[in-house]
Amino acid sequence: MISRVDHVAIAVQDYESALRFFTSILGAIPGSSGEDTGMKYYWENLYLGDLSRLELLTPTGRGSFIDKFLSDREGGVHHIALQTPDINEAKAVLEKNSIPYFGFNDFGQVWKELFIHPRNAFGALIQIAEFNADDWIAPSVRMPRENRWDVQKTEQGVNVKFAHPGGGTVSLPLDTYEIQRLIHDLSESLKPSGDHEN
Repeated sequence: MISRVDHVAIAVQDYESALRFFTSILGAIPGSSGEDTGMKYYWENLYLGDLSRLELLTPTGRGSFIDKFLSDREGGVHHIALQTPDINEAKAVLEKNSIPYFGFNDFGQVWKELFIHPRNAFGALIQIAEFNADDWIAPSVRMPRENRWDVQKTEQGVNVKFAHPGGGTVSLPLDTYEIQRLIHDLSESLKPSGDHEN
């Protein structure tokens, strides 16, 4: 039902200081962002390392849905977003297990979501969403759509960068011995059944 944790959302009052902290100090790369005028908040996705993401949330006016959350704090973890390959299957599993959910939204191919209240998820607000992760991260940290891997020569061998199903990339350094083993294993796997070496 769940593919992975996509991101942890952090709501903050001082957005510029938080953005500077995560980007300038911790090295996060900004990705997609936007403002929801109806719910009065601004959001921005931040990419850290190979597969880790944060989302910064901040209110844009009085009456924001995160006002209550920020009423007694400067900021904090607001929710955890889990990616699902099928939001309808996720709904069915929750319903079968009598787990209430709320806020179901279907924005077509772009995004489908629902939420589980903290009282039903051991103190954490859980967002479950169906989406294509690469649509929400910066182009600089994802593979071009026509490539699923890239190989760069290094002093020790090669660095192979793969497109990850969860969006972005994952890198794997290989030395000469590992390259030879990989070539061998790939060759063996392409042989017809019964022709493999023992």
